[in-house]
Amino acid sequence: MTDLLLFTAGLIGLLIGGNQLIKGAARLASAFGISPLIIGLTVVALGTSAPELLVALNAASSGASDLAMGNVVGSNIANIGLILAISALILPMMLDWRIFRREIPLMIGFSVLVLILCLDGEIGRLDGLLLVGSFIIFTSIIYRQAQKERKEIQPELDEFERQEDLIDKTHPLRELGRTTIGLVILVVSSQILVDAAVNIARGIGVSELIIGVTMVAVGTSLPELVACVIASTRRENDIVIGNVIGSNVSNLLIILGVVALIQPIPVDPSLLGFELPVMIGFAALMLPLALRRQMGRGMAVVYLAAYSAFIVLTLI
Repeated sequence: MTDLLLFTAGLIGLLIGGNQLIKGAARLASAFGISPLIIGLTVVALGTSAPELLVALNAASSGASDLAMGNVVGSNIANIGLILAISALILPMMLDWRIFRREIPLMIGFSVLVLILCLDGEIGRLDGLLLVGSFIIFTSIIYRQAQKERKEIQPELDEFERQEDLIDKTHPLRELGRTTIGLVILVVSSQILVDAAVNIARGIGVSELIIGVTMVAVGTSLPELVACVIASTRRENDIVIGNVIGSNVSNLLIILGVVALIQPIPVDPSLLGFELPVMIGFAALMLPLALRRQMGRGMAVVYLAAYSAFIVLTLI
């Protein structure tokens, strides 16, 4: 019971810390003249992935590598099968940005790349360097393409600025303080969450991998859920998709890459046979969005059903 309470407290802390980190980082970036488009696709995406990064680092340093890998893979599946689906259930999505026709295939490609790197049973330091380098290339591609298409999406960017209070003058020191506080909360909360999750797994006889793929993955995806639900209610559909894709790419390239650079990550063989192929399958489910540029409630129900089946099969 104590571990369950600590786990819940850790989740709440991740949500609060992630929210402060996102707001502070976005406004701080705006204060230094960084484009709102880049803020949306990179700063916000990285900010909502911060809980996964902190949990993965703490898990790896604590010797719970299965929890770290399970968290990343499970979060990527939850972002699509749960968060994107819930957002589309609230309001069906019509997409305008042609850029997603490139981002979605890239996300699928990075998912396949991670699977390939896991085949030798470890994501080593060279693998980590490759992943981080791939993220830098990905960001540069998105930046160049986004600048070309900025005129087409300017109205939505203006709305994003207004909703995130980026138009008003910001105080860099205040936002730096907000960002720092959010990061500290994330660090403490992630450690509490990891310790509690490991104890729960051992207490009920479930592997750390399963706890990571299910409970921890959903918990660390709460910032993405909040950001996407808010964006969906505001009809900022492209922000929803951009956050999901950006977060998934960040999880694969930055989180696994940074953790692997610090400490190589052993890969459980079961991941190769089930979770990683499922992650690629969910990424491929987004191809209809790239082709049809819309997601209705019917498709959202299919995504939720697929995610529910995944959870059931994982627990079985």
